[in-house]
Order: sequence, then C-alpha cells, then structure tokens
Amino acid sequence: MWLGIWALLGLVLGVTIGLNIPLLFPLSFAKYMSVAVLAALDSVFGGIRAAMEDTFDHTIFITGFFSNALLAAGLAFVGERLCIDLYLAAVVAFGVRLFQNLAIIRRHLLKK
Repeated sequence: MWLGIWALLGLVLGVTIGLNIPLLFPLSFAKYMSVAVLAALDSVFGGIRAAMEDTFDHTIFITGFFSNALLAAGLAFVGERLCIDLYLAAVVAFGVRLFQNLAIIRRHLLKK
C-alpha cells in the first residue's frame, strides 16, 4: 500500500515539476526524444503490469529501461546516418507494447 502512495506522490511531483519548468529541445533531437519518451513509458507501464502480477523486479526494470532506451537511441542514430527512418521501428514496437500493457492493466483493474 505504501509503495502505491509513494508512486502516486512521485508521479504528481514529477508532472508538477515538468509542467512548471520550460524545457525546449532543438528540432534535431526530436527523433531521439520521441523514442526516449516511448522507452520510458514502455518501461513504466511494464513495471506497473509486473507489480499487478506480483512479478516486479527492480533489476529487470532498471536494466530494461536503459537497454530499451539505448537500443532505441542506437536505431535512431544509425538510421540518421543511413538516411533511413529506423527510429520508426522503435516507435512502432514501443507503441504496440504500450497498448498491450495498458490493455492488460485495464483487464486486471476491471477484474478486481
């Protein structure tokens, strides 16, 4: 129960800080930021899903977060060098996983 309260408090604090600090990125970083945000969201939703299924592991969460982000950034970088939009592969993969995790979380909440 306490973990949920801390998570909710952290979420509210993070959103509040994020909305009140103006942060602008150059347009050249748009591809990298898109995959970074999707990698982060994918990891967060995967962590929530794992916590609901009582299979959450901090080590898997942290390593998954950074490996997803590095792979996605690597795809964006290599694709930019080859003049191919390889970052779209990461966007599609993370998008599919986000919706799958969200559907599983929704089903789990509705069964409660």
